[in-house]
Amino acid sequence: MKTTARVLLYSDDRTTREQVRLTLGRKLAADLPELDVLEVATQPVVLQAMDAGGIDLVILDGEATPSGGIGLCHQLKNEIEDCPPVLLLVARVADAWLATWSKADAITPYPVDPVRLPAAAADLLRARLAAEATA
Repeated sequence: MKTTARVLLYSDDRTTREQVRLTLGRKLAADLPELDVLEVATQPVVLQAMDAGGIDLVILDGEATPSGGIGLCHQLKNEIEDCPPVLLLVARVADAWLATWSKADAITPYPVDPVRLPAAAADLLRARLAAEATA
């Protein structure tokens, strides 16, 4: 099993990134590795990090500006073969259909939900690590 799981966290809002990082903690569950969270604030840095590889989970802020996480998710899912799972933070329930369009693997509400966010992240990370182990 991997000793760390690399999480790419994108939001233009430093406070949002901090809330997500604190909610995730250092480890999501006993059966998962410790988290190494890479916080980024711009779309170009997201793309650079994804090109560099080694990302196990992507968390995108659907409300980020000028490049929102929903459109960015759509771009990643269409351009990256074997794209890591993407968890979208959405502020409006009405945006759930956009998350489906973007091919997001899961959505969670914003403001950050301290129960739903880590649970969704853990589920996605488990699935990714299990797929990597059998590949």
